[in-house]
Amino acid sequence: MNFVRAAMIAAACAAICACDDGPPERAVQETEIPDELASAQQPEFAGNPGIGTPLEERVATLGLINKRNNISQDVELRPGEQRRLDDVVLRLQSCERTAPWEDPAETGAFVQVLVNERVAAGEEAQFRQVFSGWLFKNSPSLNVVEHPIYDVWVKDCAMSFPGEEPNS
Repeated sequence: MNFVRAAMIAAACAAICACDDGPPERAVQETEIPDELASAQQPEFAGNPGIGTPLEERVATLGLINKRNNISQDVELRPGEQRRLDDVVLRLQSCERTAPWEDPAETGAFVQVLVNERVAAGEEAQFRQVFSGWLFKNSPSLNVVEHPIYDVWVKDCAMSFPGEEPNS
């Protein structure tokens, strides 16, 4: 009987601790990218593969969350750009969305995620690629960033197609 009571008290404490007024006010700090990552060779893209906004003019909006402290933020990148936020480097290689006349509508981005972490105890932390691939807004389970602390997802790819009404 004491075990059941202790379990109930522990569950109540956990529920109370989980209640808060939302995420902390502090945003993730953007920092400089280490030289060895900044100078790393990134793949070249052929440019505009057809209709729509040229690749270099597109802007992807990615969501990034630190699951330890529940701080999330939006990151806007153009293809070929990379940005460091605390211990994470996000690289955008490309972003696409289906034309407005296509069904089903889908938005995706080719993203690389690098995290600064220790591989073993006692070693110095170093950046390690934890994900490289396409992420899809409407099908997030097709390809997932599997990391215990950070999660990354696609929110949008700003581009347009000929004849498409501009969003206002």
